Amino acid sequence: MLHFCEWLQKNPWIVAIDSSIVMSLILEIAHYSGFFLLVGTTVFVDLRVMGLAGRRESASQLAKQLFPWMWTGLGMAVVSGFFMFAADAPDFYLASWFRIKMLVVLLAILLSAILQWIVRKWSDLPAIPAWAKSLAFLSLALWIGAILAAVEVPAISGVG
Repeated sequence: MLHFCEWLQKNPWIVAIDSSIVMSLILEIAHYSGFFLLVGTTVFVDLRVMGLAGRRESASQLAKQLFPWMWTGLGMAVVSGFFMFAADAPDFYLASWFRIKMLVVLLAILLSAILQWIVRKWSDLPAIPAWAKSLAFLSLALWIGAILAAVEVPAISGVG
């Protein structure tokens, strides 16, 4: 995998993008905007499921409105994140905090997708089950962990 990362970093397209200050800034803005969109919409649905926000709408209605934005944010974060990763791929690959961040982000995305899938069934119930609220709390905790791990990648490893 390290050889692939080295090849990726030396790819002419990646070198050209990384050499451009404007493109680097656009990628960073797209990455952070996408991540904020992804996390913000997911957190709002999690808070609604836990009964702490958006009580005027059902959780399924709120999720129906916000999840397309969540997936848009995920797409923005993944595409821009790939190019940001590719510019220093071997360094990111070897950084343990980056691996932790990616693991937590993947778990949070998986949990968000599960919540999206089952939140529709809760509108038929008189109340959202306690296990669902626990799942939403875990999702919220994972996203907070992902943000904290993302902050630690450049702070501890010096990559990024």
